[in-house]
Order: sequence, then C-alpha cells, then structure tokens
Amino acid sequence: MPFGDHESIPKKEKIPVSYLVERLQERVQIDLQNFVAESTADQRYVTEADLHRPGLALAGFVKLFTHQRIQIIGNTETNYLEDLSKKEQIDAFKNITQFDIPVLIITHNNVLPDYLLEIADEENIPVYGTSLETTHFMHLTRDFLEDQFALQTMVHGSMVDVYGIGILIAGKSGIGKSEVALDLVERGHRLVADDVVILTKKSNVLMTSATEMNKHFMEIRGLGIIDIMSMFGVRAIRYQKRLEVVLELSLWDESKDIERTGLNRDTTSILGVDIPLINLPITPGKNITVIAEVIAMNYLLRHYGYDAAEAFQDKVKSHIANKTDPNAMPRRAIEYFEGDIE
Repeated sequence: MPFGDHESIPKKEKIPVSYLVERLQERVQIDLQNFVAESTADQRYVTEADLHRPGLALAGFVKLFTHQRIQIIGNTETNYLEDLSKKEQIDAFKNITQFDIPVLIITHNNVLPDYLLEIADEENIPVYGTSLETTHFMHLTRDFLEDQFALQTMVHGSMVDVYGIGILIAGKSGIGKSEVALDLVERGHRLVADDVVILTKKSNVLMTSATEMNKHFMEIRGLGIIDIMSMFGVRAIRYQKRLEVVLELSLWDESKDIERTGLNRDTTSILGVDIPLINLPITPGKNITVIAEVIAMNYLLRHYGYDAAEAFQDKVKSHIANKTDPNAMPRRAIEYFEGDIE
C-alpha cells in the first residue's frame, strides 16, 4: 500500500579513487599513505562496494580474479611474497598488475619492496598503505562504499525522531505535516528533515536525512521559513535517523474503513523494505502530536514484546470462553470502592 509518490535518485555507478581516499581520511579517519601513482587516482574508479584479497591471483589462479574491486594486501599476502625469491615475487605481482586494478591498499603497516612498487607505478596503479589491521580496514571501507553505492529515493513529508523512533509524517500538501513536526520539536523531540526527505537503503535499513539545502529549516504556511536549530538549539535536530514508522495524515472520510483495534497492520514498501504504515484521519479536536508520541511508545512496547491489541484480544477470548450466563452484565474493574471523601 503506497503512501505517496517516491522520486528516485540516480544510483552512483562509480567514484574516483582520489575521492575515496579523501573521504576515508576525512570522514572515516583512516590514515592512508601514498606510495606510487597518486597522480592517476583521478582516472581510476571504484565501481562496487565489495573488496578483494588477491591471494589466489598472486599464486597464479586468475580465472575468477575480480580485478575491478579494491585489492587489499594484508599479512597473508605479504608473508606469501616474502617466502618467494625476487624473480618469483615479480612474477606473482605481475599476475595481478596485468589487470586494470583501480587501487591497491597495503594494510597493517606492511610494506612491499621498491621493485614491486615500481611495477605498479609503471601500470599506473595507485598504491596506498595504512596502519589499520586488515579486517578492521575492510569493515570500515566496505561500510563507506555501501553508503556511496546505496539505493536512494526522495519523498515529501516531515521526518522526526520521537522518543528514539524515526517517524515519517506523510500526507497531501497543506494537510499540516510541518505543523505537527513543529509541535513535536517544541515538545522536546528532534527534526530530521522537513518537506524533502532523502531515504537511503543501507543493509536493508532505510536511513533518512535532509538535503544540503533544507537541513534544519522548516516551512510553515502563512509564516514562512524558520530555522529550527537557531530557534530551539542543536538538541532539536538530527542529521540522520533510521525510518521505522510512516504516519500518513488524511482527511476524514466516512466511506473508508479505518483500523480500530490495531490487529491489522498495514505496511508500505520503500526501496524493497517494508515499513509499518499508520493511516490517521484528521478530525476537529484530534491531537496529532500526542498520537505521534503514542505511536512511538507503542512501537517501543511491541519491540520489547508487548502488544496491547493482542493482549486485549486474548482478554476478550478468555472472557468469552469463561462466560456462563449470556445475560450477565460485565463485571466492573473495581469490586469494592474504598472511602474517597473530600
């Protein structure tokens, strides 16, 4: 059941090695030292998030060598090369440098002999070194690349962090999404994005963020643009948040069936990920802000194993099963009222 139109964002097909190195150093805080061919890093491109350790290729088996990936030289590969003679090292290294490798990264403070680095330089293959242990470096780099090559889409709505639960407030234009988000911020919750929300699929989770243009800004019709961070402080904003619930606001329509018990749970699919969807009809006097808070708390209760709708259903079934007199009045919750005189 779709809650609205999604505007797809073109997926990245490739990123330059120079961009990768720069971002790993700045964003992920990975130390990278260039050895050779740094000038060619702008012409070399990374096209996928997977990494490769070329142990078999060094040994001569290149039939399934995924040369298009970043090649990682760790302890195993360097120890293997050290056990070879100089001629065997050169032959083994040429097994991989004959291919169009985007970049070669040496981990764990390992080093390659100058004559091997010269071969890479002749083939214009950038070589970098890092002090990080191999598996740790691969984990951080793969996580960064998954983010770079992730599927993305753009939706119209307001994204808010309510009690740690990411709620996307959706609905037709002018229905009051921003006003609900503003009220939630005023009550101590945090704004992620208003009007335009970017959704990024990462490890089967949808992460949300604002665009560079609209982060921590909000439009209130009749008032104009306001700056949430300047007005409420840094505590009132988040730059990213996982999407966990979609709250779709709609005008009241008596012809539509509205969920009354919460036993039937709708979902909406975004980038192949199913997200709980709550359709909330708006009527005069309905406090949408409080309901949004209750939605977040109810989601937390379900996450920790308690479902109020199922608990009530079990109670009704138990009452029906134990009922003997069909004409009996329902029992009151309190059998004896103690004195309460003011």
